[in-house]
Amino acid sequence: MYHCVIIYSMRKFIYILYIAYFTLLFSGCGGADMAMKKGDKLMAVGEYYDAAEQYKKAYAQTSNKERTTRGQRAKRLAECYRRLNQTNKAISAYKNVIRYKQADSLTHLYLGQLYLRNANYKEAEKQFGVAIDSLEAKGKKGEAKDMLRLAKVGQESAQKAPQWKKEGSAYTVKKMELFNSRRDDYSPMLAGDSDDQLYFTSTRNQAQGDELSGITGTKSADIFYAQKDEKGKWGKPQVIASELNSAYDEGACCFSPDGKTMYLTQCATDPDYPRYARIMVSNRTDAAWSKPKELIIAHDTLSSFAHPAVSPDGEWLYFVSDMPGGMGGLDIWRCRLLNSTEAGYAENLGEPVNTPGDEMFPTFRPNGDFYFSSNGHPGLGGLDIYYITNHHNQLNHPGWPLNSQADDFGMTFEGKLNQGYFCSNRGDLRGFDHIYSFYNPEIVQTVKGWVYEQDGYELTAAQVYMVGNDGTNLKLSVRSDGSFTQEIKPGVDYVILGTCKGYLNHQEQIRVEPVKKSEEYVLQFPLANISAPVLIENIFYDFNKATLRPESQQALDQLVQLLNENPNVTIELSAHTDCRGSDAYNEQLSQRRAESVVAYLIAHGIAADRLTPRGYGESNPKHIKKRVAEKYEFLKEGDVLTEEMISALPEEQQEQCHQMNRRTEFKVLRTTYGMFDKAGKLIQKPATEPQPRD
Repeated sequence: MYHCVIIYSMRKFIYILYIAYFTLLFSGCGGADMAMKKGDKLMAVGEYYDAAEQYKKAYAQTSNKERTTRGQRAKRLAECYRRLNQTNKAISAYKNVIRYKQADSLTHLYLGQLYLRNANYKEAEKQFGVAIDSLEAKGKKGEAKDMLRLAKVGQESAQKAPQWKKEGSAYTVKKMELFNSRRDDYSPMLAGDSDDQLYFTSTRNQAQGDELSGITGTKSADIFYAQKDEKGKWGKPQVIASELNSAYDEGACCFSPDGKTMYLTQCATDPDYPRYARIMVSNRTDAAWSKPKELIIAHDTLSSFAHPAVSPDGEWLYFVSDMPGGMGGLDIWRCRLLNSTEAGYAENLGEPVNTPGDEMFPTFRPNGDFYFSSNGHPGLGGLDIYYITNHHNQLNHPGWPLNSQADDFGMTFEGKLNQGYFCSNRGDLRGFDHIYSFYNPEIVQTVKGWVYEQDGYELTAAQVYMVGNDGTNLKLSVRSDGSFTQEIKPGVDYVILGTCKGYLNHQEQIRVEPVKKSEEYVLQFPLANISAPVLIENIFYDFNKATLRPESQQALDQLVQLLNENPNVTIELSAHTDCRGSDAYNEQLSQRRAESVVAYLIAHGIAADRLTPRGYGESNPKHIKKRVAEKYEFLKEGDVLTEEMISALPEEQQEQCHQMNRRTEFKVLRTTYGMFDKAGKLIQKPATEPQPRD
């Protein structure tokens, strides 16, 4: 019944088609007339559940002899049941409309759609045929043209659906009992750096408020979430304890790529006006979601905006609307995100996505493939899921069992694999939506990397550039833990560059080999701070000497690579000792050790004038950073490992401190080496490498 909360609040075009019925005078007893007036008022503002109760009462109180009035009232009741997703009741009511000779082309169109939802394809084809004949007689203009197209799509669906179900697909689906209740549970959306959080919308009893919605007969929808534990097991869903939820309907949320911003749909309640859905924005601060603020789209107060989805690059917001300029029904639009409360010009996606029917619930697979649901394309029944690949503007239908004769929508993907969660009302006689898992065993290769400060923490402001010899040229954002994930292709060589303002670049290269099962490459991007000394780990010398030990080679080669990746940098290479021994001896020893490292770098192609060796002896004890303090319980951030401090510690801890003081570091002196000529003018070098684009 998702549509009762959000979707049918947007279906004003249907209301207009029925407005004539709302002004008719009805015969019969006064009680029936009064019930009809109440029902019409409730219908006008989207209170379909309560309207159905009034229409049912009026229909029951109308004499069988009043065939015209009885058929008209059955039509109104059928429309409520259809909007409530109560398929069997809607079918019975529409059959009464036909029985009392009040049917029109829309009656047969809707009845055909309802039979599709019940997988009664033979009867559906019959009803669509009647609708087509009637609509063709009216001509192919305006609304009749749109309805005719929908009828022909329905007829095609009825003819082809049995074979599609027989063919099936590689998808496996499973109902997720842990997430579901006895009410609506829909629009799942994975979040968190490891997809360890699942947000979804529910009208379960735990939702806020005490009143039942006149739209659905249930509580107003709230956003809930579930959390995975360290073993990967999902916990029990909980309502979000913040100002995110309200007495209104909230649902169908999505997140910015960094996970710090939530976009959601809110449908306010007003007893005198139809429900207009709007898109709201909430920000995450101190582990809590803020009170949502409206995102202004098109400055249109008479249209609804719902079902937000953010593009993988975070630049575009995709949404559903019935605003003027669409192709009929509900369409998917997009606009550029300008700031937290305002968006740019809205543009309709057009074909092949939008149709005269309803296109809803847009979402993206991390690889850029675009998914949505529609009842305007040939399918198995109600809303079917469709997708367009990132590189081809061609519509694809995933088939059975991802799609069914019921409504299937709200995809969310776990990582780069074709697996995750969606929702469907298949098999629920009440029309309630429930969450299902899906899995398609396709081979997907990905690269996952972490960008972080050497000897520090993740760099959330970093950017990652990926260039492949197949023409790949991407700019990737990192998540809140400094990680990124990107799908890669077999047979392609990639160069991946990690960057961040105030840090040196780091580059990795991979060649992707063909595989028989999904595989993930894992890379590390430690970035050196240009304004603070950087520890070079795993540099070892012979005891009391400056001779580099063989096990130092890997760390030294990594330093060579770093300097080659940052050719405009000059550094001071420094060596330090502990406090044992005389000051003069320690200074001399550290100087010789620094010179040994510099000599290795020069021997491996680094220009000598980029390197300054410096021995500090014991004069510059180590300053403890937060990450080191977390490793050693007896230390805290800001400690300085002086001789006085060390001497007060137990013997074992003293030795650990001495080891930390015996270190080799470098710090950046200049970032403009080789960039200027003797006259001080910038040297213009021709670009030899393709530059990553946004």
